[in-house]
Amino acid sequence: MNIDAVSDSGEPMIPQAELRDHLASKAVTILGCGGLGSNCAVMLVRAGVRTLTLVDFDVVEAANLNRQEFFIDQVGMPKVDALATTLRRIDADLNLRLIRDRIDADDLLSMVSGADAIVEAVDSVETKTLILNVCGRELPDAPIVSVSGIAGYASANEITTSRIAQNLWVVGDLESDVRDGHSLVSSRVMTAAAHQAHAVIRILLGYFPSG
Repeated sequence: MNIDAVSDSGEPMIPQAELRDHLASKAVTILGCGGLGSNCAVMLVRAGVRTLTLVDFDVVEAANLNRQEFFIDQVGMPKVDALATTLRRIDADLNLRLIRDRIDADDLLSMVSGADAIVEAVDSVETKTLILNVCGRELPDAPIVSVSGIAGYASANEITTSRIAQNLWVVGDLESDVRDGHSLVSSRVMTAAAHQAHAVIRILLGYFPSG
């Protein structure tokens, strides 16, 4: 990439076309296509990422349209199919791999194969732990952007991105959990998804966020 100038923060300023061309050469796997994964995928595609693996076993439900990037006419469709339809309305020439299956230890590595970055966007604590443990052990050089603490209606400013290991970033306030009785509000979910997407973009550009 050609660097024309340096920003006030000291980071190189990349021309828009070159930034998009660079992102177009990268691949991202999104594990979970609900509120976080669907919104994150849309933002990544709008930024210029063109190769995505979408993983989710579930279908679109009307009750979840308050925070997920789906529409009423997609209710009942597999989430990966519905999301692929939406993403191709943004860029018709995307390279999408759709995996309609649950995430387990036997298939996880094949799901993330070839990814330049992995987005962990699942609801289950057990599955989240599986992803972090297996990828951390078997793919120590693969960047993972995870989430912890996005429930409730507290200030969106409490949602941050923290680098907690060499190749692991966690988005959220690290506290609020839907299991504690908090509701899920679209604005906080989408804020967290934006944090995930932006962390992935910076990682793909080679500027690993420290926070």
